Amino acid sequence: MKSANLVSAFALLATLSAVALPHPTFAAEPASAGAPMASTQAATPTYTAAQFFDTTSYSLANGGPNTFSPDGRFVLISSDKTGVINTYAQPVAGGEPVQLTTSTTSAARGVSYFPDDARILFSQDGGGDELTHLFVRAEDGKVTDLTPGEKEKADFFGWSQDGKTFYVTSNARDASAFDVIAYDAATYEKRVAFENTGGFSPAALSPDGRWLVLDKALTSANNDLYLVDLMQAGGEPKLLTPHEGNVAYTAYDFTPDSKAVLIGTDENGEFQQAIRHDLATGQNTPLIQADWDVSFVFYSPSGRYRVSGLNADAKTELTLLDTTTNQPVTLSGLPDGDIGAVRFTEDDSRMAFTVASDTSPSDIFVADLATGRATRLTHALNPAIDEANLVEATIVRYPGEGGVMIPAVLYKPRDASAANPAPAIVLVHGGPGGQTRRGYSAMVQHLVNHGYAVLGANNRGSSGYGKTFFHMDDKKHGEADLRDIVAGGQWLREQDWVADDQVAVMGGSYGGYITAAALAFHPEAFEAGVNIFGVTNWVRTLESIPAWWGAQRIALFDEMGDPATDAERHRRISPLFHAGNIRRPLLVVQGANDPRVLQVESDELVAAVRANNVPVEYVLFPNEGHGFTRRDNRITAQDAYLKFLDEHVRK
Repeated sequence: MKSANLVSAFALLATLSAVALPHPTFAAEPASAGAPMASTQAATPTYTAAQFFDTTSYSLANGGPNTFSPDGRFVLISSDKTGVINTYAQPVAGGEPVQLTTSTTSAARGVSYFPDDARILFSQDGGGDELTHLFVRAEDGKVTDLTPGEKEKADFFGWSQDGKTFYVTSNARDASAFDVIAYDAATYEKRVAFENTGGFSPAALSPDGRWLVLDKALTSANNDLYLVDLMQAGGEPKLLTPHEGNVAYTAYDFTPDSKAVLIGTDENGEFQQAIRHDLATGQNTPLIQADWDVSFVFYSPSGRYRVSGLNADAKTELTLLDTTTNQPVTLSGLPDGDIGAVRFTEDDSRMAFTVASDTSPSDIFVADLATGRATRLTHALNPAIDEANLVEATIVRYPGEGGVMIPAVLYKPRDASAANPAPAIVLVHGGPGGQTRRGYSAMVQHLVNHGYAVLGANNRGSSGYGKTFFHMDDKKHGEADLRDIVAGGQWLREQDWVADDQVAVMGGSYGGYITAAALAFHPEAFEAGVNIFGVTNWVRTLESIPAWWGAQRIALFDEMGDPATDAERHRRISPLFHAGNIRRPLLVVQGANDPRVLQVESDELVAAVRANNVPVEYVLFPNEGHGFTRRDNRITAQDAYLKFLDEHVRK
C-alpha cells in the first residue's frame, strides 16, 4: 500500500476508478427516456442512456452518528433526484426524502446534522473547481458560507464528542497547507486548533478533541504518522511511527474512548494490516490481519460494534463485529449485494448503510441492531430497467509483460458467443495508483447492454494487489503499464466470443492519458479511443498542480518524477508530443473547470490529431470539472460514447 498521502494525491488526480466513470459527455442528440431503443441483440432488451441515468444516486452523509437527525426520524443523504446532487432528509420510517438544498449548478452534498437541532452542514464547490466550501443551513432554511475565502478549500473533519465543536480543515491561511479549525456549534466562532506549518496532512481526530494524527509523506512508498496534543499550548507533533526502510501507514480512526488510534501498515508484508496503538503505553497490538489490504476499520460510538473492510480482489468485504460476543452481526431483509457507508446512532441502537452490487446501484437501508432487521428506504435503479437484464462481473487475470499477471474486472454481454462475437473495450482506471473495482456503473452497464464487452484492467501500478505490484510503475509510466493495457486488448481478441477486429480503449484522467498514449505509441493496437479528461502533457500537468495539494506533491513527484528534473522523460511519455503517430479515431471529453487536467490539455491534443486528418470528436462542458455531476451531461456523454464506438469500432 502506498502512503496515505500518495493514495490521497492519486485520488485527487483521478477521482474516477474505471468502473466509476459514469459522468463525462459529448454533444450528441439526447436520448429519449421513453421506450427502450430497438435491440441490437435479439435476446436481451436494450435501454437508452437516459434510462440508465434516470437511475437515482443515493449516498449517506459522513457525519458519523450525526448522520441521523437528533430526533432519529431522518438520515441525511445526498441524491441527484433533480439532476444535480443536493442534500435531503430521508425519513427513517420510509417515504419520499425532503429536499434541503436547491442547487441547480454544482453538487451540494450533505455532511452532517447538528447534534441538538435540525441545522445541517453541507459542502459545495464552484462548478467542479474542487474548492469546496462548508455551509450551514439553519432550521429556517437560511444558508451561510462558513468558509467564504475566494481561493479557500475547506472540508469537514469531525465533531467533538460533546457536540459543542466541529472541526474543519482549511487552506485559507496558506494555499498549500491545511490547518485544523475548531468552530463553536452555537456561534460559529472559530479558532485555530492546529496551524500546519510542517508539511503535514491532517488524518484523524480523537472523539474528545484532544489528539490529532498527522500524515507526512516521505516518498511514494514511505510516510510517517505524528501525534499532536491539542490541549497542550504550542504542542509539537511527535513521531508515532518510528521505522526503518520503506513503510506506509494510514490512520484509520481513534477508539471511542480516545485512548488508542487504529493504524494500517504494510511493515510486515505485501498488504496493509490493522493495528491498535495505545496512546498511554505506545504499545502496538495486531487488530486485523488478512491476505488483502484492510481498507478501513472503526468502532460504533459506544465501542460495541467494530466495522472493517477488506479490498478483496476489487470488491469490499465488510465485517460488522459485535465485540461483546466476538461474532459478526447477521442482518435480515437485505437483497444480494455489498454493505457499505455504515453510520450508527449515538446509542448504537440503529445503523444506516448502503447496499450495492454489479447490477444494482447503492440504496439506503436502516437496521435495528437489537433484531438485525433491515428496512429499505430507497430504490435507486430506474424501474424501467429489469435488473435481470444487467450483467454481473467476473474477475479474470491475463499475462502482461514479463509474465506479470494482470487482474481485471470483466463484463461479458449476455448474447456474446463464438457465433455472435461482441465488440470490446479495455477500460483503464484513473490514478495512476487507482483500481478498477466491481460495483454498479451506469456507464459500463449501458455499454454492455448494447453489446460491448468491457474489460476493466488493473495494470501494474494499481492498488489492491500488494505493494510490490503497486510500485512496479514508479517513474516508468507510459511504459510497461501501458503495455499491460495493450496486452488486455490482445487477450480480448483471443476470446472466441470477442470480435478480434473490434476492440477499443477508453478511460478517464490517468486512464484518459493511457488511452491517448495507446493510440500514439501503439497506433495499431486498438480500433479507436475514448479519452475522458486525460493528461496529454505531463510537463505542464505536473507543473500546474494546484497549491492545495500541498505535501501530497512530495509523494506524487516521487511516483511520477519531479518536473524540475524529469521533464525530458515526461515529454517522452506525453501523447501530445507524439500526436502525429495517432491514426485511429479519437473521442475527447473535457470539463472547462477541471483543476487537475486543464482544458488546454484536451484542446491541444484535439488540434494535433485533427491535423493528421484522423476523425476526432471533442466535447467541452463549461459547467463541469474533473468528473461530471450533472445528469444531463452524463446522459449526453453516454450517448456520445455509444455513437462514437458504434461508428468507429462495431462493424
